[in-house]
Amino acid sequence: MTIITRSLSGLRLVAVGAVLAVQPIAAQAEQFINVLTGGTSGVYYPIGVALSKIYGEGIADARTQVQSTKASVENLNLLQQGKGELALALGDSVKFAWEGNADVGFAAPLDKLRGIAAVYPNYIQIAASAESGITTLADLAGKSLSVGAPKSGTELNARAILAAAGMGYDNLGKTEYLPFAESVELLKNRQLDATLQSAGLGVASIKDLATSVKTTIVSVPADVVEKLGAPYIAATIPAGTYEGQTADVPTAAVVNFLVTHEDVSEETAYQMTKLMFENLPELVAAHNAARAISLENALNGMPLPLHPGAERYYREVGLLK
Repeated sequence: MTIITRSLSGLRLVAVGAVLAVQPIAAQAEQFINVLTGGTSGVYYPIGVALSKIYGEGIADARTQVQSTKASVENLNLLQQGKGELALALGDSVKFAWEGNADVGFAAPLDKLRGIAAVYPNYIQIAASAESGITTLADLAGKSLSVGAPKSGTELNARAILAAAGMGYDNLGKTEYLPFAESVELLKNRQLDATLQSAGLGVASIKDLATSVKTTIVSVPADVVEKLGAPYIAATIPAGTYEGQTADVPTAAVVNFLVTHEDVSEETAYQMTKLMFENLPELVAAHNAARAISLENALNGMPLPLHPGAERYYREVGLLK
């Protein structure tokens, strides 16, 4: 009996010690910032990693983390649930989330979302194996196409592009719902004809594809972009963006946004906004797509109310009066 009592006392001492040991750590980690991104072969992920590093070094007592996700739609739903503090998401997804669009993955309006900044545009990039013979949107009929993870921002873009071109998934020979890297692996193995990827220019997955097999970058003509309307804009994939691409390719683009939620403190949102714009070279070093991020365009097309912390920063620098 004496032995049991001593053992229990020892357990109590260990438990107390554990509590004491945890307390200083919790006190030091007053800020937790989980950055929601996308697949590791896309553009969201390296930019999210760079932001996480910037915030970890620049925000006092911050503990940061980067989470790879299925991108826009999942990110926005996670923010609404308080399971992240910052996310990258496509403009059309953000608009649908704020309004509530069940067809694309938002059962009700995500009313906790708040805007931080417009960042860089995603280019609709359709890459097909040369041997598939696909050179136009119409050529996708009867062919296999990967349209991104189900209900991801990329997949929403794929639906919109095909609809504007007078097509749908039922016109395809096969529709695959795969992340960027998996789509490329299937193309390399001749198990897929084409992949539609909504990403920054020079996305790693298509670079990998173009250096492995002969690849055609398929254009999205201006008349299709016009039918799409806002938030889509006409854009160009410059010649030489990918190996073997000898000419400019017209396409559509849609702006990405950094989004947070209302429960993030004003000071944290202020610091996240300020530090991003003060450390743009680090973001460019992470991915060339970040060259398009500018303070001047930070509020362009914002489909959400700004977070008060972001608004405070924009007033401070004179972007808002």
